[in-house]
Amino acid sequence: MSSIGYRTSGRGFTGVQAGAIALLRVAIGWHLLYEGVAKLRTPGWSAAGYLEASRWLFAEQFHRIASSPAVLRVVDSLNIWLLIITGLGLTLGLLTRLWSVVAMLLLALYWVANPPLVGVGLTVPTEGGYLVVDKNAVEFFALALLLVFGAGRYFGVDGLVASRRKRIKPAESFADNGSDVSEVLPEAAAGRRQLLASLGGLPFLGAFAYALFRKEQWKSYEVKNLVDAVTAASSKTLDVASLSQLKGKLPMGEIKGRPFSRLILGGNLLSGYTHARDLIYVSHLVKAYHTRDRIFATLLLAEKCGVNTLLTNPILCTLLDEYWKRNIGRIQFISDCAGLVYKGRTRMLPFNEYLDRVQRAIDYGACACYIQGESADWFIRHGQTDNIGRTLDLIRKNNVIAGIGAHDVATIKACVQAGFEPDFWMKTLHHHNYWSAKHPQWHDNVFCKKPDETIAFMRTLPQPWIGFKVLAAGAIRPDEGFRYAFENGADFLCVGMYDFQMVADVNTANEILAGPIARERPWRGGPLVV
Repeated sequence: MSSIGYRTSGRGFTGVQAGAIALLRVAIGWHLLYEGVAKLRTPGWSAAGYLEASRWLFAEQFHRIASSPAVLRVVDSLNIWLLIITGLGLTLGLLTRLWSVVAMLLLALYWVANPPLVGVGLTVPTEGGYLVVDKNAVEFFALALLLVFGAGRYFGVDGLVASRRKRIKPAESFADNGSDVSEVLPEAAAGRRQLLASLGGLPFLGAFAYALFRKEQWKSYEVKNLVDAVTAASSKTLDVASLSQLKGKLPMGEIKGRPFSRLILGGNLLSGYTHARDLIYVSHLVKAYHTRDRIFATLLLAEKCGVNTLLTNPILCTLLDEYWKRNIGRIQFISDCAGLVYKGRTRMLPFNEYLDRVQRAIDYGACACYIQGESADWFIRHGQTDNIGRTLDLIRKNNVIAGIGAHDVATIKACVQAGFEPDFWMKTLHHHNYWSAKHPQWHDNVFCKKPDETIAFMRTLPQPWIGFKVLAAGAIRPDEGFRYAFENGADFLCVGMYDFQMVADVNTANEILAGPIARERPWRGGPLVV
């Protein structure tokens, strides 16, 4: 028979071909084993979010599983242990056909729950999706190959078992006519060499265990040496909370009759802006992390935690439009209407172009728009107070909630003196008791320069106040920054959060809001209901 890839002139696999099949088997086994172990070692891991996000075949059944704690625990345990056992079996080449079938069923379920299809209103986008074919599909067909070829016979325990049972050499040909297999394992390789070859997966298991051990022992230079590694927002121990650890959804408030969660997701991290001080790589790192799919997953996680609002600039408008149209979620967004341009020198856009940006955010469905803090500061400093009024008029003309933001409390005072009555205020608020705030010169590290004056003046205003930069762009711990902002008058907090911080931050906000709060300013945006 002519060669068709796995046959060579009527002969069985060569040693190289058999080794390649064995390596494919081990690689898939390693991946499945890692997925199972990682889930087992992640506190509170659950497939609930993945199941709840399903919008295709069997979506109702997946949702039912996710909504039943008892059933979900069983499904989670089965998922974890089937991945681990399947990974071990494939790596060792033990019962390879059985575990190939089990793994294919798992992958098929993963694919059906969240397929990478276009235009059918799907779910949590994941890395490795390529229009119908994703990494689950690729691995599914690779497993089908292992199943057909009986890959456990090659450098696997299945070969040893077969040879003992049938008293033949362990690496027999796939041909039904008893073709010559001398190229796979010559007759001289029987006995001890045969046994060693059959245990070819053991070194890989050893390597896996060693890699896992090294991963557990690894600590970055920063974790070991930074003076503020414990007290800063970036703490030594990365405790990634999962949805199963969520202690309750956030209380809500309202602005102009529309509900807003007391904790609002800030959009700077999603759009790649970090206030990274002198760490020049951080903005690039954040942009690389926040791919389109990661942004969608982060928004969906926020909604599941009770965060119903994203505050962002028009850069993310098209992504939000897709997020809604695909029925992934319904998070609403407040648009910051920024007009400053940084190209060699700071300048403000021509006012007509600035208004076009505002209109674009409105056209894309912003539930509220506010004059971004630095832009409002610019208008006031340059005697363009009327532009603030004209912008408010445009927003309200479109029946959208209108706000004014500021970094400088003098801007808020000037707007009040000019008679502006926005529907809400955006104002920075944080203390200065952190390391970089004590630097002798400003380096993008202090965003509320006069916190005491801000607190005193904002106390006199009747409109809701959304506090932002409450963590000083990551320099203050959430429990400390949230409490400081809520106790000193902020009604809502806008906070940039990575997906792995979301549950922990929501839990922190809930704990603070549910306990005693030493606050003089009345709650605006409706009473606080916990």
